[in-house]
Amino acid sequence: MTMRAEIIKASSISPNTGTAWDDVTFEAKLREQGQAYHIHHPLNKTLNGGNASPAQIRGWVANRFYYQIAIPIKDAAVLSNCPDGEVRRGWVQRILDHDGFELAGVKDAGGIEAWLRLAQAVGLSREEVIDLRHVAPAVRFSVDAYVNFARRAPWQEAVCSSLTELFAPEIHKQRLATWPAHYPWIDTDGLSYFRNRISQARRDVDQGLAITLAHFNTRALQERALDVLQFKLDILWALNDAIALKYGIAS
Repeated sequence: MTMRAEIIKASSISPNTGTAWDDVTFEAKLREQGQAYHIHHPLNKTLNGGNASPAQIRGWVANRFYYQIAIPIKDAAVLSNCPDGEVRRGWVQRILDHDGFELAGVKDAGGIEAWLRLAQAVGLSREEVIDLRHVAPAVRFSVDAYVNFARRAPWQEAVCSSLTELFAPEIHKQRLATWPAHYPWIDTDGLSYFRNRISQARRDVDQGLAITLAHFNTRALQERALDVLQFKLDILWALNDAIALKYGIAS
């Protein structure tokens, strides 16, 4: 059995019988799913451990861009399916975070632009990243599967799938802590995406977790939520598998 299979087996849950978990227990079970977060993937261990070649770093950045540009599309799908105006008013901030905005004299280029600056910092041109020439077919498949899920699933499930953000700040902190020393040839200004996402992810978690705890309020629904979160974790793991395979990192 692979390490990945062991993690999933260890975090598997019993059939959906019994009373609902209280919020504290339910949140703890959601957080336990972090055992399968892609911070543990050999690709990320290679990147953050200082063992990636320039070509492997560039390959990861170029392929991950396809996921970055899909995030606001996914969030727009949540908005289109959600009838709750209060939720929509909060959720739209995620699109602004990635696409950028200019309102009342305040301008933010957004996360996608920040990722393109990262691409330039590691030696890629904007053109070769934007035209997606480096993106592996399996990366496209994984990301497209996630977007299609968000379009077709109940909006509350799409919200729940976003709770991989529970685990995201730590991976961004790792990159900020290790990359400048391991890869001094990368301009640290290019790491702004990771800096920005630490606070943004925490804010996003507050909203997503509140919705999930409120909606998934029976044992059957709570176990469905764990399945949905595992699906998203599998998407991220598969995306990393595809990049690792393309650039010669054993997974």
